[in-house]
Amino acid sequence: VQLQASGGGLVQAGGSLRLPCAASGRTFSSYDMGWFRQAPGKERDFVATMIWDGETTVYADSVKGRFTISRDNAKNTVYLQMNSLKAEDTAVYYCAAAPRYVSRRPTDVDDYPYWGQGTEVTVSS
Repeated sequence: VQLQASGGGLVQAGGSLRLPCAASGRTFSSYDMGWFRQAPGKERDFVATMIWDGETTVYADSVKGRFTISRDNAKNTVYLQMNSLKAEDTAVYYCAAAPRYVSRRPTDVDDYPYWGQGTEVTVSS
């Protein structure tokens, strides 16, 4: 599966952005979809994941209550809605895909064999 993330940009603290990630292929609905982020000089960190069934989501503590992951299987797209953005949310955001059943809780980088190219989000304080 090939992934293409977009929607990044410059936003003021307290603002919102929505990041879409479009996937190729006809089996999108059988993949767990995740979002990660990487700030300059830091490791790539888990942000959110939605299990293939669309019913289970997991969020990093740092984004709970502010970010929402969703998916539209008809459009082969996963979204990350980011509200109440903070300066510490500044990073390159990556979407990723993992075949279903590989992990019960796919929150590690190593759970995901497929990655998009990343989209940069800058939050000004």
